[in-house]
Amino acid sequence: MPRLTARFWVDAYLTRLRLHDIPAFVVAHGDDTGGAVLIKLATLDGAAVLFQRSFDLATGERRWVELASGPEVDVDATVSRQRGFDPDIWVIEVEDRQGRHLLDEEGLG
Repeated sequence: MPRLTARFWVDAYLTRLRLHDIPAFVVAHGDDTGGAVLIKLATLDGAAVLFQRSFDLATGERRWVELASGPEVDVDATVSRQRGFDPDIWVIEVEDRQGRHLLDEEGLG
C-alpha cells in the first residue's frame, strides 16, 4: 500500500477541519514528502495538547498519541524542541474551544 505524502495528508486534514468550521493553520511547513506531523490543539483558554503519530508495535497501525499537554507556553516549548531535533517536521495548530481535533476520525490515522 503506497504511503501518502506529508503535504497531501496535511492538505486533506486542513480541508476536513475547514468543513467542520474548526480553525487551523500551518505553523511550520515541513518536508513535503516525508516530514513528520505534529498537531497542536489550543482550546483558547491558555491550555493546549500536542499530538504526534506513533507506530503501535502490537497492531502494526499508526495512531495519534499525546506528546504533551498543559499550559500553552509549555506545549509551545515542546514544539520548539521537536523542531530543533527535526527541521523537516510539520506543525499544525488547531484552535477549538470544544477541544475538537478530528484525529480520531477514520482516515486520519
